Amino acid sequence: MTTDAKTFAGIDVPAYILEEEALRRNLALIADVARRADVEIILAFKAYALWKTFPIFKEYIRATTASSLSEARLAYEEFGEPAHTFSPAYTGREIDEIARCSSHITFNSLSQFANYAERARKANAGVSCGLRINPEYSEVGTLLYNPCAPGTRFGVTADKLPACLPAGIDGFHCHCHCESGADVFQRTLEHIERKFSQWFGQLKWINFGGGHLMTRSGYDIDLLVGILEGFHVRYPHLKVILEPGSAFAWRTGCLVAHVVDIVEDHGIKTAILDVSFTCHMPDCLEMPYHPEVRGAQLCPLEAASEPCTYRLGGNSCLAGDFMGSWRFGSELSLGDTVVFEDMLHYTTVKTTMFNGISHPAIYMLRSDGNLEILRSYSYDDYKNRMD
Repeated sequence: MTTDAKTFAGIDVPAYILEEEALRRNLALIADVARRADVEIILAFKAYALWKTFPIFKEYIRATTASSLSEARLAYEEFGEPAHTFSPAYTGREIDEIARCSSHITFNSLSQFANYAERARKANAGVSCGLRINPEYSEVGTLLYNPCAPGTRFGVTADKLPACLPAGIDGFHCHCHCESGADVFQRTLEHIERKFSQWFGQLKWINFGGGHLMTRSGYDIDLLVGILEGFHVRYPHLKVILEPGSAFAWRTGCLVAHVVDIVEDHGIKTAILDVSFTCHMPDCLEMPYHPEVRGAQLCPLEAASEPCTYRLGGNSCLAGDFMGSWRFGSELSLGDTVVFEDMLHYTTVKTTMFNGISHPAIYMLRSDGNLEILRSYSYDDYKNRMD
């Protein structure tokens, strides 16, 4: 079917709409950065894992990163390449299969390495083992997303490393960013090198993790490339890996919702939608941040009682399943379409069926204007989760 890419007329169910053209634009930019900086940039499944689109990704990148056995299997079986895998804690019942599905395994602690590295290598003689490090520096402002906050459960600090690393540690993994700019990486790298460069001579690779939002408008690509080129000059033997998630799916599509009721209390009008913030846009409540709504202006909360201004409410029974307020060009009516922009990263991978609320369907808007359905959901999807 075809649709109007601005209004999505004819789509009468909640739906994520992935735009192929926007996805390819991001992939081309990322592939060019990898080429210019002589690094490997891989897709982090924690932000995006729509495997039916992997044939497009494979035109631009060669590998992915996983954080669990299921993600590692998805990389191996559907992307067709072993994963770069990191988990805060591996278990004896999964480590062998994870190793078979992985090219790289990063351990979160020296004790995890001691317990499972040998088993991983027995399961897959070619797997390369690494250690996650904590430089004790991050500019991520939201504590929920700061992997280097005091008391973090992620990584090993420099004071806990022996002068000679245990045999079999080939690389370091360091993740300190969240939707960050190249300038943040530049400052973070200073801390990483100051604390850990004494061990770089013992390594083969270093993974600078995710959060490098290179596809965002205004991101300083040249600065990023220059930083990585300088790192190569200082440490020419180290292979460099980046594993962003959001950057791949940044502004590649939307979530289409519909007004099903309008209620008012204390002068505040709430447009209740057929989607849920807690079920379908969880980062809006967790981060929190206000998504962009097509054709509407975000207003201060005190403007909630003004004409054409609405709080947007989800369809779950969670009292706080709402955000607002937005001013629209005209009064909303039942059946009107509400489009949330930039809803393809950290959404489809984090949706829940709380209250038995179904996931939105997933469509791809092809470059030729045709709309292809990738997945729809039914009662059986909810019921089977309870088996």
